[in-house]
Amino acid sequence: MSIRSSLAINAGRFTKWALTTFTSGGSSLPGKIALTIDPQVLKHLADNYKVIIVSGTNGKTLTTSLIVQILRQKYENVLTNPTGANLNQGIISTFLSHTPSKNGQPNIAVLEVDEATIVHVTKYIKPELFVFTNIFRDQMDRFGEIYTTYQMMLDGVAQAPQAVVLANGDAPIFNSKEISNKQLFYGFDHEADQELMAHYNTDGVLCPHCHQILHYKSITYSNLGKYYCPNGDFERPDLDYAVTSIDSLSLTDSHFKMDGHDFSIPIGGLYNVYNALAAYSVGRYFNIDPETIQKGFDASKRVFGRQEVFTIGDKDVMINLIKNPVGFNQIVQLLSYEKEPFALAVLLNDNYADGQDISWIWDGDFEQLHELQPSKTIIGGIRVDDLGVRMEVAGFDDSIEKVSNNQELIQLLKNAPSQKINILATYTALLDLRKDLAKEGFIKEGMNG
Repeated sequence: MSIRSSLAINAGRFTKWALTTFTSGGSSLPGKIALTIDPQVLKHLADNYKVIIVSGTNGKTLTTSLIVQILRQKYENVLTNPTGANLNQGIISTFLSHTPSKNGQPNIAVLEVDEATIVHVTKYIKPELFVFTNIFRDQMDRFGEIYTTYQMMLDGVAQAPQAVVLANGDAPIFNSKEISNKQLFYGFDHEADQELMAHYNTDGVLCPHCHQILHYKSITYSNLGKYYCPNGDFERPDLDYAVTSIDSLSLTDSHFKMDGHDFSIPIGGLYNVYNALAAYSVGRYFNIDPETIQKGFDASKRVFGRQEVFTIGDKDVMINLIKNPVGFNQIVQLLSYEKEPFALAVLLNDNYADGQDISWIWDGDFEQLHELQPSKTIIGGIRVDDLGVRMEVAGFDDSIEKVSNNQELIQLLKNAPSQKINILATYTALLDLRKDLAKEGFIKEGMNG
């Protein structure tokens, strides 16, 4: 290791220590400092690790968390970036906080990486495995259309030609281009074939060869399913790992079979079964048996903003992150499992981390959200007025209450007419709300992971 790299690493670790000791911490600053001193510091930090990179539009945080818990059932030294710091400096900070083992046990790093950041990470790190969850329209100002996003990811993959790409086989885009890397696929084979077409407002349903609209033998949601082109040979690839049965789905848990084995996770929603399937596939790739994988699922916690639950007084509150139409629609589907009346709060920000293009709300199914008939509806955030217009069009009436700050919101939640409360919030709105909830003692500050 060069003197420059050693200086960068020591400076980053000192900064990490100082932040932890004298402040509430900071996930990215140590990485920024180390990166400034040595632009190649990541290469040296990752030298002694087997690296798994998890990326995609939706699900990468939970998938990463599940993978970590599964691998920790077998391996002692598993590093991850639980704060969701998935840009370059955050990943460097993650390595700075961990000392690799020298006892002969393998060191494994499971890294959630932003889709546009993969190319910067693989310039220095050559992962053993990429795990791709899905690609949906998201943060149009940053990523553009889905095919642009996928090319960003492939540019990163191209710098690690020896890595295996484990991708969602139900997503047509992951089968749309030839790549030199070995590919493995996971997906759903849980129901009998039938003839289906995706909803007319669905992205990514054109054959990459002839541009005919794809047909389906089964659809889970959006453009995910057993697709095929009626004009040619483009079809879903053979699956290496599969969900073979959906046994029950509820607001708080899911029971299903993968490759014929029974599994459950303490989190609801069909979309989260995909995350479990991705994590299971990684476990099987590392030769971990199904029983041990289930132990990993049992050890998993709800992660930041993903069905996070707590109480405000006598109210039971659940928070979910929203950021794009497909994810939003799946959250609405999840809320349809709620058996009791619930109050609703929706918070919409347009800061850089949220995506500054909020046109996605017009593709989100607020009409279906309205049909769930919340007992009370509260809206807030920087773009509260735009949100109000969208919800009015969806059928919500003028009884919606607008709030200008989190203190107003928390007071309204305390007095909500229902014991159950569901909060849907974009990323920075969620961060701000959690800080204020922590100040009042309703939650612990920081993020689960």
